[in-house]
Amino acid sequence: MGLKISIRKAENQDLDFIYKAICELENEVLDFEVFQMIFNENISNSKNLYLIAENETEGLGFISFHTQNLLHHCGLVGEIQEFFIHQKYRGQGVGRSLINEILNFAEENNLKSIEVTTNKKRVENVAIYENLGFALSHNKFTIYN
Repeated sequence: MGLKISIRKAENQDLDFIYKAICELENEVLDFEVFQMIFNENISNSKNLYLIAENETEGLGFISFHTQNLLHHCGLVGEIQEFFIHQKYRGQGVGRSLINEILNFAEENNLKSIEVTTNKKRVENVAIYENLGFALSHNKFTIYN
């Protein structure tokens, strides 16, 4: 019998789960008060979609998706900002379930494209995203302050 996965929109009470997930994803302890302020701002923005994957007892994963109108696409484009699946649930369809919800949202809202960026340190993510239907089509350049 497979894992029972349900997907729902993230709510205020999901803050602690998402905070722990993002700290694990980034491998650092982030400033909780700043994180909370950004979280509250982002989940209240109707252009963003924050989803939780869970079973009957616990959270399994999280995805955040931001959309914006871009001139060079002449329309609405979405970007996955954070994507986390708990280690013990990876490879069990949790990520695909979250991505499918993003794809449904994109179709319903006539998005031109969906983008995701992964850190070059996470080499394994290239194959994961390609398996989910993404094409490695761009380079991203970053300047850190």
